[in-house]
Amino acid sequence: MTRIYLAFDGGVAVLEKQRDRWIPQLELSGKHCQCLAVDPRRQERIYCGTFEAGLWQSDDAGANWETVPAELPYPSVMSVAISRFQEPGGNRYLWAGTEPSAVFRSGDDCKSWLECSALDELPSRHTWSFPPRPWTHHVRWIEPDPNSPGRIFVGIELGGVMRSLDNGETWEDRKPNSQHDCHTLRTYQGAPGLVFEAAGGGFAESRDGGESWRRFDEGLVHSYLWGLAADPASPNTMIVSASPGPRAAHDDAHAEALLHRRVGDGPWKPVESGLPAPAGTRAYLLASHAGEPGVFYAVTRQEIYRSNNSGLSWERQDVAWPDNVDLTDVRSIVLAETD
Repeated sequence: MTRIYLAFDGGVAVLEKQRDRWIPQLELSGKHCQCLAVDPRRQERIYCGTFEAGLWQSDDAGANWETVPAELPYPSVMSVAISRFQEPGGNRYLWAGTEPSAVFRSGDDCKSWLECSALDELPSRHTWSFPPRPWTHHVRWIEPDPNSPGRIFVGIELGGVMRSLDNGETWEDRKPNSQHDCHTLRTYQGAPGLVFEAAGGGFAESRDGGESWRRFDEGLVHSYLWGLAADPASPNTMIVSASPGPRAAHDDAHAEALLHRRVGDGPWKPVESGLPAPAGTRAYLLASHAGEPGVFYAVTRQEIYRSNNSGLSWERQDVAWPDNVDLTDVRSIVLAETD
């Protein structure tokens, strides 16, 4: 069985399926939740980063939450991730990205943090700026490579994709043909070298672990991309969310978004079956996980859609939302396996 976690501007929703209906549990009420990560070793442990309220953790699948033992220097945690490789001592690194842009790692269950400060030394640093708050910028995404110990990718909004080969001790600046307005990065276990990026300028991919990149937008109706997911059993099957621009992706008054699907080196193709009309639809967040090969989840506002045929068609899920819940600003979706 699959459990769905949603972070939104106002809390976290934990959804479990009972018969044919998803039942949500709402937590962290009033927090501006930004990002989520599930521990791959302990699926009941989950982390949530918030804007101006720090990093939170739950050890019981989202039923109860508390702040992590050691506070981060910046209270706005915009991205969080967990490495799959064990470090000396048996722990895996937990990563946190903040606004302003900084990356921190912990190897002792958040009892202490080390700032990966070499990120400040990159030549492109002076160009980074987040348009809605142009005086600052943030680490929008952290993606540890599950196929290569020490290799990790960081997406700066707006700044680009940075790579480290030594767990953040040193960093490489953005590479030619990667996108600068990074929104989502994906790597997949068992697919060494593959890195996918959805960004404000379109799609980019690397087939050599981030050493080189190419852009591929053939077939895209729009080039402002937000959500991205691939089938873990066949990562060359991908889904992205595309909008005409940032206002269409995130503003109700101008909302427009549709999904595109791509297989291998073929072109992107719009997907419509089972989905709402693009006009009036905000950008989708997308997720998949190894426990359900060939299955994708998409969320926009409070609407959740599921595809069981690798994204070819979709079905809206029945969710028992309370009447007073407004999930317009959904910021993150992650999936976990239940017993």
